[in-house]
Amino acid sequence: MPDHDVTLQPDACYLALKAKDARFDGRFFTGVTSTGIYCRPVCRVRTPRRENCRFFAHAAQAESAGFRPCLRCRPELAPRAQAWSIQDASATLAQQAAHLLDEPEAWGDESPSVEQVAARLGVSDRHLRRIFEAQLGVSPLQYLQTRRLLTAKQLLADTALPITQVALISGFASMRRFNAAFVQHYGLSPTQLRREGADDGETRTVKLGYRPPYDVRAMLGFFAARRIDGVELVDVERSRLGRTLAIEAQGRTHTGWLTATFDEPRTQVVLEVSEGLCEALPAVIRRVRALLDLDADPQAINAVLHASFPQGDGLRVPGAANGYELAVRAVLGQQITVAAARTLAQRLADRFGDPIETPVPALRRLFPRAEVLAAAEGDALGQLGIVRQRQAAIVAIAKAVAQGRLRLHGGAPLDTTVAALKEIPGIGDWTAQYIAMRALRWPDAFPASDVALHKALGVREAKHPAREAEAASTPWKPWRSYAVIRAWSSL
Repeated sequence: MPDHDVTLQPDACYLALKAKDARFDGRFFTGVTSTGIYCRPVCRVRTPRRENCRFFAHAAQAESAGFRPCLRCRPELAPRAQAWSIQDASATLAQQAAHLLDEPEAWGDESPSVEQVAARLGVSDRHLRRIFEAQLGVSPLQYLQTRRLLTAKQLLADTALPITQVALISGFASMRRFNAAFVQHYGLSPTQLRREGADDGETRTVKLGYRPPYDVRAMLGFFAARRIDGVELVDVERSRLGRTLAIEAQGRTHTGWLTATFDEPRTQVVLEVSEGLCEALPAVIRRVRALLDLDADPQAINAVLHASFPQGDGLRVPGAANGYELAVRAVLGQQITVAAARTLAQRLADRFGDPIETPVPALRRLFPRAEVLAAAEGDALGQLGIVRQRQAAIVAIAKAVAQGRLRLHGGAPLDTTVAALKEIPGIGDWTAQYIAMRALRWPDAFPASDVALHKALGVREAKHPAREAEAASTPWKPWRSYAVIRAWSSL
């Protein structure tokens, strides 16, 4: 059988495989016909012979062709492929559909169907199936099944969660279907796949891969400048950050803490999650990947931005562990310095955040819940130094989130969410674009009215600086969010 993705160049893939090149991790997978196993390009086993290798753009393609995931390099740890285009409509549709299937929070506690995804994208389910299979070589259901299996495989390997719980939070409706899928795809039962000696303490540790280059110090420095004491910790020297977190999953609110430590030699992040967040682990993993922008493709981004920003090849767009929290903090930061915004956020957390017990002294408080800020009195917010217009915007955001009218995560519909944000008094284009960049994970967001951006681009003295900045940004599409981060870093 030929390789499914005609854009892959088998000889180039084989060279990357021989070099164990982490820049290509997640961009393709290698199926070895002599073993029936598929691997990441960074797998440390002996390189197979060229004639025994088949190359696939997605893990689902490899599994559809009959290959099983490698138990050593573990394909579920690879950063996910992200392709963005402003020209190829078919590729864009397929990639957006895959993105929705990858995003657990896009569907709440429901299991997405092809019909639901098609409706979100404004096409018929028949058209979506046809385009998806033509672009990715597998059906949407095959892609979703592979994603569920790899999620379950990671939980089985890295945690001691009960197998029935693993099946549930991975998206399987019953243990019978879960066991049948494992046997059919992997030739093993979930019990056989589970590693002996999995951690059974009060925390769970999982590994998350990324593609180099990655400027770890710049990313941690960004978070350090905005850190809320008690809610977040940032240790630049130890390449570590942590925070408290509340997350909705399985119809309940789960609270706890997490830490993420960069292991740069292995191009991975070691994520430690408290017991209280374990039932929401797939969503937590997804949020941390978004927070640290671990799925970015530097090769594609640098091809567009390197000429304009040669010093920024390792920079990523900082995300958000909680989109609602990011939106509140964005409002607090309107037209003031980062230090002043941090002071206001600290006061807000100290006044309205719930205390939480953790073994990490620096983590002792949750960011204020939406329900709490939705009911906050103007006088209480005013005493913190928050001006009246921003008080109203914060309360409006909190009410919309608490009532389920506004969802702020990577699976939210971009256009309608941005429009809903702009309808809130006190939120203009700058704030909406900033939220889209960091919380909605839109790679082409561009806050054209940003004063620091005007300074970096040299248009601050122009008659219409926002218009000049917008015009200057055209060559940077579809990666303008990354261009913004690079421009800010140049200051």
